[in-house]
Amino acid sequence: MIESFKSKALADLFSAGKTGKIDHQRILVRLDRLEASERPEDMNLSGFDFHALKGFDPTRYRVHVNGPWCITFEFDGKDAARVDFEQYH
Repeated sequence: MIESFKSKALADLFSAGKTGKIDHQRILVRLDRLEASERPEDMNLSGFDFHALKGFDPTRYRVHVNGPWCITFEFDGKDAARVDFEQYH
């Protein structure tokens, strides 16, 4: 389950299915999977390019969306936390 978002636009997209700032079906697919995930490894699916980011405590993870855009997140127990949409390469 997703516990919290860092990005208000991403939170709006997830709750309403659309927002004026972000409108991308690939993002919704990844957020739906993250909502159903109970551990980071549940996001390790073909095409997601899942991996842990170095240098973060607690550990942050990344899944690719398109181009340089990614969804980054942490896990707090069985919940995804501080979910963000950012350029990360």
